Amino acid sequence: MLGCMTVALTIAFVPGVSPAKWARVWRDRFPSVELRLRPVGQGDLVAALSAEDDVVDMVFARMPVPEDLRAIPLWTETAVVATPKDSDLAKATEVTAAHLETVHMIDAGPVPADVDAALDLVEANVGVVVLPQSLFRKASRKDLVARPLADAEGTRVALVWRDEDSSELTEEFIGVVRGRTANSSRSQPDQPGGSERSADEPSRLARGAARSGSAGSSRSGEAPGGKAKAKSPGGGKSGAGKKSNTGKGPTPGRGKMRGKPSRGSKGNR
Repeated sequence: MLGCMTVALTIAFVPGVSPAKWARVWRDRFPSVELRLRPVGQGDLVAALSAEDDVVDMVFARMPVPEDLRAIPLWTETAVVATPKDSDLAKATEVTAAHLETVHMIDAGPVPADVDAALDLVEANVGVVVLPQSLFRKASRKDLVARPLADAEGTRVALVWRDEDSSELTEEFIGVVRGRTANSSRSQPDQPGGSERSADEPSRLARGAARSGSAGSSRSGEAPGGKAKAKSPGGGKSGAGKKSNTGKGPTPGRGKMRGKPSRGSKGNR
């Protein structure tokens, strides 16, 4: 019975990315569906999504991501150069390639493997580091400053999940992240396709998740033939997922997400 079950959605996020604003919307809109947040390292993306225990439904991660994952690129982070406050680079409003030729580059980015260790070296005046502005702010190094790196592409943040993990709950979370209002239709052009839903339907979501769980769905129940290749949320032609994983946004309004609801009730535990 549903009353004896816990319906939940677990969202992980990499350092420098905060899901707080979407968590507030979710909890207001679907109070009966628990939203669990879990920090993970960028290198832990695949392990987090494929783990049998401590299950993760979706992850906010930096691209590129493996091609067999589905991804919606969301925004691009500014690339900055971290340098000591008293350095010559700190006097510039923007750092160029010419500036970088005059200093030692500890890590050229886009994301250092060990951000804290790299910034420790910058504080020791060993050289400079390129990294996303959000990671520099998170580090909060009072003796360092960050200057935008001219002509840098920056890093792309995306919402990532496995095809077999698609469910009503993941579709609803995509809608929250993309700004769909409580009374809007999934079939609107800028959202993944589907039927109209109202904000007063959390119990329906919970019932759907519970039915999925009672049918014996689990992480181990993959579709015949293994994983599907990555696809844009709109579905459509094959290869769309590869395009989304290059950092380009998905083509809006391409129809309903095709993922199977086998793990919509992953939280039913």
